[in-house]
Amino acid sequence: MSKRFLLILVGIVLGLGLLFWFTSGDKAGAPTTSNTQPTNHVEGQGKTGVTLIEYGDYQCPVCYSYYPVLKEVANKFSQDIFFQFRNLPLTQIHQNAFASARAAEAADKQDKFWEMHGMLYENQDPQGQSGWVASKDPLSYFTQFAQQIGLNVDQFKQDYSSAEVNALINADLAEFNKTGQQLSTPSFFIDGKHVDNSQLVDSNGPSVDKFTEVINTAIKDKNNSQ
Repeated sequence: MSKRFLLILVGIVLGLGLLFWFTSGDKAGAPTTSNTQPTNHVEGQGKTGVTLIEYGDYQCPVCYSYYPVLKEVANKFSQDIFFQFRNLPLTQIHQNAFASARAAEAADKQDKFWEMHGMLYENQDPQGQSGWVASKDPLSYFTQFAQQIGLNVDQFKQDYSSAEVNALINADLAEFNKTGQQLSTPSFFIDGKHVDNSQLVDSNGPSVDKFTEVINTAIKDKNNSQ
């Protein structure tokens, strides 16, 4: 792997040692007990019936490194699979992770989830020293993003602060907890089966070719089971 990607992975692994539970407020809470269902942010035609799910954290530098690769993969398989994103903010190590998930869910209320999703990753500082990642007032950045993608800013702010948006994120967290996997981002599942990240990287980091191999195998397995 490249030295930069390896350093990022080491940082995340060390950081996860601090992660033991979720806190409340503008951070991830305990698994929701409400009737709120997990989010359903899906793109692609899914003609093969295969679904690739990413559980991600907008402040996670490893997720940042996967983002351009996933865009290419989603485009490459746009006719064949469903690509789905769910929230997994690791709030013990990423101070604005939950806030950024709020921004994406608030944008979804105006049908602009994927646009905000892109803005958050494309404006993330993976070193964690500038921009919304390091800000004590990340909403000021998110409001700028909302303006750039054409949202009604007043509605965006209202939705951002709503209990409904909070519940949606916690529903995603609760759904991830059901998998029994270790809390880490990004985490991937194909048709409900966990995919270890070691299958998705090469010596340079996240790889379109590696994702292609895993997805093609899932499509083949789906066809053989029908």
